[in-house]
Amino acid sequence: MGLMDYLKGQFLEIIQWTDDSRDTLSWRFPDEDKEIKRGAQLIVRESQVAQFVYLGEFGDTFGPGKHALSTDNIPILSTLKGWKYGFESPFKADVYYVTTRLFTGNKWGTSNPIMMRDQDFGIVRVRAFGTFDFKVSDPKLFLKEVAGSDHHFRLDEFADTMRSRIISVFSDALATAKVPVLDLATRYSELGEALLPIINPITQGKYGIEISSFVLENASVPPEVEAAIDKRSSMSAIGNLNDYVKFQMAEGMAKGGGGPAGAAAEIAMGFGMAQQMMAQGAFNVNPAAGAATPPPLPGSAAPAADVLTPAQVAQTLGVTEADVIASIETGDLKGKKIGSQYRITKAALDQFLAQ
Repeated sequence: MGLMDYLKGQFLEIIQWTDDSRDTLSWRFPDEDKEIKRGAQLIVRESQVAQFVYLGEFGDTFGPGKHALSTDNIPILSTLKGWKYGFESPFKADVYYVTTRLFTGNKWGTSNPIMMRDQDFGIVRVRAFGTFDFKVSDPKLFLKEVAGSDHHFRLDEFADTMRSRIISVFSDALATAKVPVLDLATRYSELGEALLPIINPITQGKYGIEISSFVLENASVPPEVEAAIDKRSSMSAIGNLNDYVKFQMAEGMAKGGGGPAGAAAEIAMGFGMAQQMMAQGAFNVNPAAGAATPPPLPGSAAPAADVLTPAQVAQTLGVTEADVIASIETGDLKGKKIGSQYRITKAALDQFLAQ
């Protein structure tokens, strides 16, 4: 072997990385204790970035392409090396290749419940998990804060390193966005998209990582909070509670009750409806409106309009007169019998409705 062949073997003339894996984030070029000579070819492929590091300090960064190393294209390294008259002699430096493509389907999850403050339920413990897609957006920051000096940093190492950090970012984003537990438990896809603008500035600023998709697949809360959420959902499904109660009463009256107790319950519900209808002027018990005027109670100073017959009550409520009389006889509704006829004062009716 001649001298030229010997010298050629001591210097790096081509620096490149052929990435045949799908799980490598960064890779340090093995220099085998050789020096880089002037004019050496640096080859950077698509979805790669080459980063020079000299004595622990970041030098120049190269994107995809074929680069002939000279003083002109390594200005930072020239400054670090102190080359006053340009790059002439061979030198040693570490070259890190960083993968910049998108890494998809990475799992995240809480190993322990995280605490969040909710406006409806107070302090709540939440467990959550999902997936996220990411890519390296700042190679220098990524190498400094995540990969370090690892000569071959893989995706599984990234998961171990970043899991707790992603959970911390997720917790901070929830606190900042003030997302209600109800939304957290029912609107997974929307929530992930909503949290991205809060999560990305943190991951990019701290770790040099851009998260392009953040998916919340499941969020679980303690059983007592789940029960409260179920009740809240049921109320939303029912809608207006007042309308729902009216509907239930109307159904009960249409089906009819069993025995005096059922009749009394139906009358009570009917009186409740009647009271609302009276307040809204849905019907008029004033004699001037055409209703038969019952005779006043003996010794009562109340005007005739304050006295109702069972027939009037039954007609108003849409029930039978027998049901009204049955309710009077059971004592649920106070009434007086004059001869063979019952009379109900408005005061007695108001007292019954107030019960």
